[in-house]
Amino acid sequence: MTFRYRSTLASAGVVALLSTAGLGALAGPAQAADKADLQLIPLSYQLANGVSEAKAKPFKFQVNNTVGTVDAKDVRVTVETKGLVRAKVGVLVPAGCDIRGTAFSCLLGDLPAGTTEDFGIPLFSTGGTGAAGTLTVSISAANGTGVLDTVDHDITVTDPGYDLTTWVQDVYADVVVDGDDAGESGLRPVRPGQTAPLDWAVFNDGSENATGVSYGITLPAGVTFAELPEGCVEQNLGGFANAYCEDLGAVLKPGQYYTADVRVTVGADVTEKLLRPGFVWAAGLEAASGTPEERPKAATSAQRRAFSEADDGDNTAQFDVFVDQSPQSTPSPTPTAGPTSTPTAEPTPTGSVTAVPTAGGGTGGGTGDGGLPVTGMQVGLIGGIGAAVLAAGAALMMLSRRRKVVLVTPGEERAED
Repeated sequence: MTFRYRSTLASAGVVALLSTAGLGALAGPAQAADKADLQLIPLSYQLANGVSEAKAKPFKFQVNNTVGTVDAKDVRVTVETKGLVRAKVGVLVPAGCDIRGTAFSCLLGDLPAGTTEDFGIPLFSTGGTGAAGTLTVSISAANGTGVLDTVDHDITVTDPGYDLTTWVQDVYADVVVDGDDAGESGLRPVRPGQTAPLDWAVFNDGSENATGVSYGITLPAGVTFAELPEGCVEQNLGGFANAYCEDLGAVLKPGQYYTADVRVTVGADVTEKLLRPGFVWAAGLEAASGTPEERPKAATSAQRRAFSEADDGDNTAQFDVFVDQSPQSTPSPTPTAGPTSTPTAEPTPTGSVTAVPTAGGGTGGGTGDGGLPVTGMQVGLIGGIGAAVLAAGAALMMLSRRRKVVLVTPGEERAED
């Protein structure tokens, strides 16, 4: 497992400093069949007092393109900040965005039909707790009709505390596991029966330490685990592969993130091009014991982006698995010569066959077939948290359309810890 620091997601590209926060949704108008139809869903609601500008928390919104059947082109988000309380919250505007008075707009790019995309608006604390005003956010597309959806989102500043949020990248065959998706365009979908890495991370976007980390992963139907970290228990709930994991020794300081190696396998009998939704969620354990596997490391500049697929305002992130269903070329058979009286050589193989790794058994963990030993800690996981995992497994399907933020504030920690 790996800890790393992530400085402010926007500090590398800030071109302006504005104020902060708001809630209330307005549904967009119905769109023609050949027009993009998007929904805007707020996912973050609270900011911990004491979050600095250098470690600003990206307030998360989701752009949902699962309602229509048209790929959305040149999706653009517009943010109006005049309703924010400057004495409590500040806003960082990413480089490349257009600023007009108290508003700014940023290009998010294209969004295929049937998928979702998350983006974050970096906010930081300027003093005081309570209601911090309203942030008005709208979404549009080049092939949509006007503004497709708008939300007036209320922002609240809470007492100092830790705030675990998650990020995960969509699954492709050639994803680079580095905690971000910068520079990864034109990725190849995964062929049925093949294995691919899952790039994910848990961030602490609060103002105090998070001590002990638990996290879980739910895969879409048709996808199984090929590799899980130590400390994980794998279960199949309702036909979906689930993993629940703990690291009792982990301590995430503000601005740090945590990740570990996970690989998944697409079923050989899958016929769809898109498998969704999958989820990664996390929670703090409020106490640390033992030794974490690795020391914290500095985050790269690519992880300081304001607009990314990180779920930086919530404990749950959503991902899709893209599958390559294009036909594979089959080599033509080589004609064989007729029988002769001259002895022929033994046949020579034309190539080697490589076995494709598959997921391991129901006891889970390790690298495929090697079952993870059930230690005392893992028995506790199953017995003590089994009910929560079952409830989460059922609830995660509902989260594909809407998710809520969970901000945990430990009572015994201090902001200067």
